[in-house]
Amino acid sequence: MYEVLLQAAALVACGIAWRVLQPFGLAADDTRHVLSSLVYGLLLPALVLKVLWTAPLGLDVLRIAALAGGGILVALLLAAVVYRLWRTPRRAAGALLLATAFGNVTFLGLPMLESTLGSWTREVVIEYDLFASTPLLLTVGVLLAQRYGGVRETRHFLSGLLRVPPLWAALLALLLNTTQVPMPHWVGGLLDKLASGTTPLMLIVVGLGLAWQRGWAQRLTLLVPLLVVKLALVPLFAWGLAPWLGLGGELLTAVVLEAAMPSMVIGIVLCDRYGLDSALYAEAVTVSTALAVLTLPVWLMLLR
Repeated sequence: MYEVLLQAAALVACGIAWRVLQPFGLAADDTRHVLSSLVYGLLLPALVLKVLWTAPLGLDVLRIAALAGGGILVALLLAAVVYRLWRTPRRAAGALLLATAFGNVTFLGLPMLESTLGSWTREVVIEYDLFASTPLLLTVGVLLAQRYGGVRETRHFLSGLLRVPPLWAALLALLLNTTQVPMPHWVGGLLDKLASGTTPLMLIVVGLGLAWQRGWAQRLTLLVPLLVVKLALVPLFAWGLAPWLGLGGELLTAVVLEAAMPSMVIGIVLCDRYGLDSALYAEAVTVSTALAVLTLPVWLMLLR
């Protein structure tokens, strides 16, 4: 796994270097927006369609979704209790709740699991994200962001689910799968070519999203509960719950590693939109991603 982590770190470093050097006069945030939009709107839907169209469907889909949702809700509960007891300012607390609950399960989890355990983990990552993490982010996560940020929208938060291209691709793939429509060879080849760019671009986007801002040292202590919950307690919870849900073997390893992923990058979009502490959120992503380089191999060693 260390070789995989080294390769992933090199791609993340490319994003960080771009952020610092800004070649061709392209700002890091603008570049990140373009690349993440390309991945989110085209490459990732192609991967989702390719995987779920031919994947065997069974109870494991529900088990993975239940475990993912349970981990997110447990993380939210623990973080809410801690930061309430610490009397953390609302804008900061809202950002920390999002960073604790929602992991980088696709942009980092997909390349990590695929390289470490095999291409079969694509199904696990997609089911973990699209059937639990993304729906909860766009419902519970948005509600929390509105409450802690004090910004309300007239548009219903459920409408956000209708603007998620990978989710539409998943629904189409499930329809084609359940109706046993065969995948034409040329379609499979096209989807493979599109999906092949997903992993490297995801990791570069992670690097583009890592940033420090002034005053970070004063805010660093606020990240300690987040790191303990995100990188230790949530995967431990997933490890304990998985056998009760009927998950074992390599599948158990995959879902626990997904639960151990650091904070998701795109959560900063919610922080910006709803007035949460975006600088603190960016630091949570940066620190948790750096520490995950150390904790993920430990989890893999323990699970195996």
